[in-house]
Amino acid sequence: MSATPTPARERLDPAFVRLALVLLVGVLAVVFDTTIVNVALDTLGGELHATVSTIQWVTTGYLLALGMAVPVTGWLVDRWGGKNVWLSALAIFLAGSVGASLAWNAPALIACRIVQGAGGGLMLPVLQTLLFQAAGGRSLGRVTALISFPALLGPILGPMAGGLIVRHLGWRWIFWVNVPFCLVGLVLAWRLMPDFPATRRSRLDGVGLALLSPGIAAVVYGLAQVGRDGGFGHASVLVPMAAGAALITVFAVRASVVGDDALVDVRLFRVTSFSAAGGLLFLSGFALYGAMLLVPLYFQQVRGQDAFTAGLLIAAQGVGALVSRGPAGVLTDRIGPRWVAFAGLVLVAAATVPFAFVTTGTREWWLVAALVVRGVGLSAVTGPVMAGAYLGLDRAAVPHASIITRTAQQVGGSFGTAVLAVVLQRSIAAHADGGPAGRASAFDVAFWWSIGFTAAAIVLALWLPAGSQDA
Repeated sequence: MSATPTPARERLDPAFVRLALVLLVGVLAVVFDTTIVNVALDTLGGELHATVSTIQWVTTGYLLALGMAVPVTGWLVDRWGGKNVWLSALAIFLAGSVGASLAWNAPALIACRIVQGAGGGLMLPVLQTLLFQAAGGRSLGRVTALISFPALLGPILGPMAGGLIVRHLGWRWIFWVNVPFCLVGLVLAWRLMPDFPATRRSRLDGVGLALLSPGIAAVVYGLAQVGRDGGFGHASVLVPMAAGAALITVFAVRASVVGDDALVDVRLFRVTSFSAAGGLLFLSGFALYGAMLLVPLYFQQVRGQDAFTAGLLIAAQGVGALVSRGPAGVLTDRIGPRWVAFAGLVLVAAATVPFAFVTTGTREWWLVAALVVRGVGLSAVTGPVMAGAYLGLDRAAVPHASIITRTAQQVGGSFGTAVLAVVLQRSIAAHADGGPAGRASAFDVAFWWSIGFTAAAIVLALWLPAGSQDA
């Protein structure tokens, strides 16, 4: 065997680093926009004279458009080339942002948010596809550390930034803040991105698109109704989720028969490590997005903090993610993703335990310290799991893997948030007579559920690849 440098010691290609920085500038607008807007929903409803049921479509419409756009990205990259698709998607998101900032009523704002969602839905999987193809299967741990970092910071810093903007500048600036990212991203991509020429090897699977995109949208829509209707046992939740699941099932069966001509190659699930990574990305919705619903609400409803202070406190999790991002990527390249993700999930579970024992007298410094540790764990999970999904895939399979992993993350995030919101709502109702102490106990129950889902992910992590020969 020839003596070759281990992946952990390889330096990232400067051309790859340049490409990553160019893409990340543009995608930051999407990552932060998704979470910033949620903070302003109450303000939007008041200033645009819209009911809660109407204004919630500012978020729901965005998520539906995003979900419907994701499945077609593989074909677009193949047909038109990665650079062209990226520039078009970023321009679409920019147009939606400018339109949203100028919206004169709720329907106009919702329409512009749908345009934003279409652009964002294209950008996120294209980002993954181009970076993994450019990496050529090398140093995947550090590659995924670059990709996952903005996704970790979005739910942490987005609400804090949104609170500041709404308080001091007004809701329209929530959308104007995207414009500099988009403009700079467009200029950098135009001048510095390689072409990623189109291969034009496949035709659009129209039947598959007609099954998968509405299927994902229906599932996401059903999950979005859970919080509004107070549970899963309502027709507004069950009907779209059942219809969406049926469409996705028919798509999967058909795609397994069609093979290479399918919109998304579901045969990737025959690879054990890819299936495990997909399942872990789904469960990460409970560990990241679901718990990030609980933490700020705890600080506000139990500790009496305002939205900005709560956002500032949970930013401690971003500090932990920043600290561990680089080492987690290096370790993944050196020993494989299995034990890095396993250790990260154990840290996430352990750091959530203090929140499951909180009382009205729990010291905040102790919880902030736990959030730092939790951030370390989350950063050590997302990168290795993504690396595990792409290990051993050839270049042609990368766009399909990007679509599947992005869908797993989106649906998992929606599902995790919906489940934990219902658990919290019912627990608060059960402890309604207990005053502040009862409310704290209600949050204890919800956090234990989050820990339970994280424990399930720990078991699933054992199916990821292990050893430096896999990484």
